[in-house]
Amino acid sequence: MEIRENIIIPLGYGKFVRSDKIIALEPIEEDRGPGRRTRVYVEQIGIPLIASRTETAVLANIVETPKEVMEATAALELLHDIYDDIHQIGPMLRKSIRKEAQLDLDKIERRIEEILKHEVEV
Repeated sequence: MEIRENIIIPLGYGKFVRSDKIIALEPIEEDRGPGRRTRVYVEQIGIPLIASRTETAVLANIVETPKEVMEATAALELLHDIYDDIHQIGPMLRKSIRKEAQLDLDKIERRIEEILKHEVEV
């Protein structure tokens, strides 16, 4: 992989950083959710910036990647977003959605977990 130099990378919510100044990406495991996906360590900044984008999405902007990889990355980021949003829906609302819209959020959540788990293993 080759770092693209002097490219401005969006971190989300109006935060941007130069691609060649990013020194590390760390996925947020606890308290992860909308607006809190990745810690981005940047040269000459003592604390990491919090990105609302996944580490793979940020990395895809930093390095030169083929179009197919970028599309797959965007799809995975969307799945992460959907999973995080569904995960925050409580049991009462889930039951109501299942009854009113015949949409089983538990099943969708499990399927997304399977897909994301498989992606990590690959």
